[in-house]
Amino acid sequence: MRILVLNTGSSSLKYRLFDMPAERVLARGSVERIGREDAVIKQTVPSLPPFSRTCFVADHEQAISLAFDTLLDPEVGAVKDLRDIDAVGHRVVHGGEIYTGSVRITDDVLRTLQDFFELAPLHNPPNVAGIRACQKLMPHALMVAVFDSGFHQAMPPAHFLYAIPYEFYEKYRVRRYGFHGITFRYMTGRVARLMGRPVSELKIVSLMLGSGTTANACCHGRSIDVSTGLTPTEGLVQSTRCGDIDPLTVTFLMRKEGLDPDAMDSLLNQRSGWLGISGVSSDFREVEAAAQDNPRAQAAIDAFVYRCRKYVGAYAAAMGGIDALVFSGGLGEHSAHVRAKICHNLEFLGIVLDTAANSDGPPERCISTGPVQVWVIPTDEEIVIARDTYHLAQSGKSSISHVD
Repeated sequence: MRILVLNTGSSSLKYRLFDMPAERVLARGSVERIGREDAVIKQTVPSLPPFSRTCFVADHEQAISLAFDTLLDPEVGAVKDLRDIDAVGHRVVHGGEIYTGSVRITDDVLRTLQDFFELAPLHNPPNVAGIRACQKLMPHALMVAVFDSGFHQAMPPAHFLYAIPYEFYEKYRVRRYGFHGITFRYMTGRVARLMGRPVSELKIVSLMLGSGTTANACCHGRSIDVSTGLTPTEGLVQSTRCGDIDPLTVTFLMRKEGLDPDAMDSLLNQRSGWLGISGVSSDFREVEAAAQDNPRAQAAIDAFVYRCRKYVGAYAAAMGGIDALVFSGGLGEHSAHVRAKICHNLEFLGIVLDTAANSDGPPERCISTGPVQVWVIPTDEEIVIARDTYHLAQSGKSSISHVD
């Protein structure tokens, strides 16, 4: 069975074609800079040379059409006909409280996803645009939505409620939702296999550290807490998002600077994080390069590391212990320096880094010598989406819950 996995962002599209259930990758590609004259499509197919082309891509529908044309190309493609693709799995960021797992996409599902545009304005609209474009171009194929927020719907009310008047939860469902759930499903399942223990026995803290950052506490296979909240802005210091701040900072700055809600959203989501503190860049590597001569750059690094370390300790306390700490994402996978700083002084928890293993080794490896295993695990959201899509296609079910 051939399953296409799509990850549609605000200005990009990533895709991977699988032969399931063998989990063999037939093709992978991306379209970057959607909406610009210099958009780029890249594709790799096993045994064929990599393909790349620059062209104008007006919108997500055109990006998907371009990706499909490339998949069908007789010289660089992987299939002869779109009807050879049986199903499409879509990453969708926000499923609210309604979707605790993965679902077959129907008209009702699409209408519900549109209701969540306000909660994920940068993510859900392009997600839905990608789904609609696929439905138009591949009416024969099963469409499945796999939700970033679904994994965290196992949290009990004490963990997801905000201490504001309850009426706002009842009226608007204002609460903690959490994100990067697909990645955390992969990370926790993978580390359990590597440790040779059932995930149902383990207490795992996972740090997804990229330009967007999230911490997760998974206790006995269930997400019990997550740093991101109603939106992806809460929690850890991120590239351009502020993370945790005193809520009244918002109204204080709105009054002082004369900012309206949209301008405040932009400040918190696009001008804050380590970019905001350092004044250097949203690229952490550039902040690190500037740190020796720039106190603000060093302060940004220190704030990011401190927040990560604080969440590790808090989640270990919440779970009554910790068996594994897992790093993933661009920073989590590639910055030994960041990992070392986060783990510094956590020996009291049983976290002791192996300096040599932390500095170098295969992409997936254990980097600790203490009782708590510390792992670097490259994430693979696409295989999680492909597995869910295959399961729904084979079972005939309308949905899979991840919180049972």
